[in-house]
Amino acid sequence: MFKKKPLTIAMTVALASALALTGCGSSNNGGNAENGGNTGGNAPAEGNAGGNAATAEKVTLKMMHLWPAGSSKQQNMIVNDIITQYQEANPNVTIKQEILENEQYKNKLKVLSASNDLPDVGMTWAAGFLTPYVKGQLFAPLDDTLEGGLKDSFVSGTTEAYAVDGKTYALPLELNITPVYYNKAIFSKYNLEVPQTYADFQKVVETLQSNGVAPIALGNKDRWTGSLWYMYLADRLGGPETLKNAINRSGSFEDPSLVKAAEDVQALVEGNAFNKGFNGLSNDEGKSEFLNGKAAMYLMGTWELPNFTTNESIPQEFRDSVGFFKFPTVEGGKGDIDSWVGGPGVGLFVAENSKVKEEAKKFVKFFVEKWGEQSVTKAGVIPATKVDTSKVQLPQMYIDILNELGKASNITLFADVQMSPAVAQTHLNMIQALFGKEVSPADFAKNHEEALKQEAGK
Repeated sequence: MFKKKPLTIAMTVALASALALTGCGSSNNGGNAENGGNTGGNAPAEGNAGGNAATAEKVTLKMMHLWPAGSSKQQNMIVNDIITQYQEANPNVTIKQEILENEQYKNKLKVLSASNDLPDVGMTWAAGFLTPYVKGQLFAPLDDTLEGGLKDSFVSGTTEAYAVDGKTYALPLELNITPVYYNKAIFSKYNLEVPQTYADFQKVVETLQSNGVAPIALGNKDRWTGSLWYMYLADRLGGPETLKNAINRSGSFEDPSLVKAAEDVQALVEGNAFNKGFNGLSNDEGKSEFLNGKAAMYLMGTWELPNFTTNESIPQEFRDSVGFFKFPTVEGGKGDIDSWVGGPGVGLFVAENSKVKEEAKKFVKFFVEKWGEQSVTKAGVIPATKVDTSKVQLPQMYIDILNELGKASNITLFADVQMSPAVAQTHLNMIQALFGKEVSPADFAKNHEEALKQEAGK
């Protein structure tokens, strides 16, 4: 089985060093999508990004991504802007978008891969998610695209997460960690303070629940959302290596701390810690409970920062009321408060059988460079490329997150991304069953262990 590379303190140290050194679906054409930076070098001059525009033959690139204008407004705007810039510099190139929300995107990627009909450029996740597509020769190696200085523009450890057998098969766009966002106005109303320990957190949940406020917003129909809660409890109880070792087979999923983490998840469910109907709601539906002020807390990756900083479609009053805190420590646990769940987010791939592969690679390089520049200033999203903080004005929450990244002791890659697709499905199904109290914590662990053993024996 392909062994994934868990992201460690090395990544966060590299980011901190980089900051110090630099200044401590519907289909639509081009930029008219209905839905839905140059830190690594200078943007190509007109006609140079894709060849001689005056004489080059007409080229159409198909791009599929997961940033609809409704739920990912800022990211969608940047994508359209980058595409417009590329097409202006390369009049012979037309880029057609297909835009789907997260789960629809994953499902369509599977369908298209079965017929080897992937878009020329698309999005993928790292490690275990990426590997089957690479083994099936569906993604093209992009090491040549990293030449000429582009590789040096990435935070250390990010491109490595997209490597298989020494070759890089996608270029990351994001670097994420997962805070607990909270509504400061609700906390103030009930005289609540940010919890430092899990016991404090439990008291916050009890107070909110007793006053008729949903303590936590969650849409667990997508399942990976519930996995975040499990992962943090596993980390705080057993330390960051316990879950990683269970997945890479140097440990066991039946480790007492991993079973206890499952027990604590069910204790939250039994204490009505989550909004009503959470197991049947999508992430976007669960998130709306937080955005509408009906739930006090929301655990999610920093890709949500735009909604709490720069997204003008969300009321300023609400954005001003959002804060974040680190997942609390558990008394007697081995994990520390500066250990995070996170890692590189989505990355761009080029289809191996694309008829316009070289043009697609040029576009991906251009996109990554421009994304690194614009995602900071226009969306408040942490890019996988290094940020020159002396040249940009950042929302305060963004600065605070970057500071937390700089002192992180560990970043554990999302569990389902670490796993092979088959094991990931077992994990996600078990997560939903655990939150739905349809499986005991012991059987939750046992089913994981059996799936991992089976995969390792292949």
